Amino acid sequence: MKKTRRRDRDMPGPPSPWDEITPGLWMGGHYWTDPAGEPRPVVVADEFDLVISLFTRTGHGPGPRAEHVVGEIPDAALTADQLHTVQRLARTVGLALDSGLTTLVRCHSGYNRSGLVVAQCLVDRGLTPAEAITRVRRGRSPWALNNEVFTAYLTAGLDTAALLVGLDP
Repeated sequence: MKKTRRRDRDMPGPPSPWDEITPGLWMGGHYWTDPAGEPRPVVVADEFDLVISLFTRTGHGPGPRAEHVVGEIPDAALTADQLHTVQRLARTVGLALDSGLTTLVRCHSGYNRSGLVVAQCLVDRGLTPAEAITRVRRGRSPWALNNEVFTAYLTAGLDTAALLVGLDP
């Protein structure tokens, strides 16, 4: 399995498996940190209609009734194709919400990759990038979207970011 996650940078793990960011849209990870500070696995059963995974781990679900969409991306600078994947997944989330489906977007800890997709979905639905970033951080954790490259992508717009990273040799 290729590495898709950056090393933790002296930040606490998430205190919950997942959190609701806006009605029907949840953000989470494959691990959370219990009150004693111990990492615990998150196993998704059938709590959600749709689960979007940006990081996968065997045995972490979802259950058989949930639709599962995988789009692994790194918690690092993204290529133009990976940015297009983020846009596609954000549109998938928006369509699911419009259909009344409960949706979980998850990555390793539920901070950066899931935050990028959720924030882009919120931008697609009319929030400014700054409002979307604030909503994600308020809903999940102040540590969410701590990857400054991801917040720069959102601020520039993913279309523009994809064009710019596509210029790199």
